[in-house]
Amino acid sequence: MVLKLRLARIKTPGGAKRHHPRYNIVLAHARTARDSKPLEVLGTYNPIPSTPAGVSEEDVKEGRARKVKEIKVDVSRAKYWLGVGAQPSDTVWRVLSMIGLLEPKYLPTGPQTEKALKAVRFPTHLPAASAGAGATSTGDSAVTRTTKDNARMKANTGAGTTSLQNAKEA
Repeated sequence: MVLKLRLARIKTPGGAKRHHPRYNIVLAHARTARDSKPLEVLGTYNPIPSTPAGVSEEDVKEGRARKVKEIKVDVSRAKYWLGVGAQPSDTVWRVLSMIGLLEPKYLPTGPQTEKALKAVRFPTHLPAASAGAGATSTGDSAVTRTTKDNARMKANTGAGTTSLQNAKEA
């Protein structure tokens, strides 16, 4: 059977409130009902923007801070299920792209370039490889760093020749 990552509406603590939706991000068989028992619950999603802790309403009104949508996901389990072939719904795809697990399907800025992808992702959820030991203080991406490293190697080995070619010439 096909497995889907999708949203399942849950009741809020004060009862099922009409204009206060909250969702679980769940793994379920594709043919089961939306609110039926899932195979696994991977996280929660609150689509109503709220003021983060430590930020006042005045900061939000003056533009110094923004309201945020609450997204909590077990990243390791989500990666596992995506890796074994679970298909996310469009909404779950969008939520997972907000935290950096998937590439966005559609970008409002045009073609999918590295600059446009950076603008979509939250800076705290960038992949660990780009924030690892090789990261520079200028904020270069992994692709840019790799390109710069290749250019340095070419300059050191003689304008694009490989070390094997240098050994044959010597």
